[in-house]
Amino acid sequence: MKLFLKGERCLSPKCSFEKRNYAPGMHGKKGAFKRKESDFALQLREKQKARRIYGVQERQFRRYFRTALRVKGMTGVTLLQILERRLDNVVYRLGLADSRAQARQLVRHGHFLLNGHNHNIPSYLVEVGDVVEVRSASRSNGYFKTALENLGARSVPDWLEFDSARLAGRVLSLPDRQSVDLPLSEQLIVEYYSR
Repeated sequence: MKLFLKGERCLSPKCSFEKRNYAPGMHGKKGAFKRKESDFALQLREKQKARRIYGVQERQFRRYFRTALRVKGMTGVTLLQILERRLDNVVYRLGLADSRAQARQLVRHGHFLLNGHNHNIPSYLVEVGDVVEVRSASRSNGYFKTALENLGARSVPDWLEFDSARLAGRVLSLPDRQSVDLPLSEQLIVEYYSR
């Protein structure tokens, strides 16, 4: 499945998934069609897909799941809310990066302010009312100049508000399941960890 991990490259013919859409290895073409996948395999694949999309390691993903388990409500939806509230994901959703990996690197290099303070931790969970903006010293960077020209290409979700003049975004509310437009089945992830 195409996960759009490489940003704009996944929309072009250079995408590796376009060249080969079967499993790697010498048995990739014929091995995928022989047997039916077990329930465990489906659950594991869904969990790995979510981890890969958000760029999270296993230990951190498991910690997010335990946090979601303690919160009242649907565990799978709460898990997706936690993953969506990560600072690197918010930067990606605002359209200031082409991919989540690039957003992670931009945050790590200190190009963003959170509520007026320098912040370089990509896994920080933003709250309602937080303001994420590009540092004034980074606005003259060539990357942000070209990003400003391409801002209309991707839409900003309803739970975020973006001011293109200031290159700043505000978290209006917590994300709901409808605003997460990823092909994920959170119920399979919950079943995987509930074994």
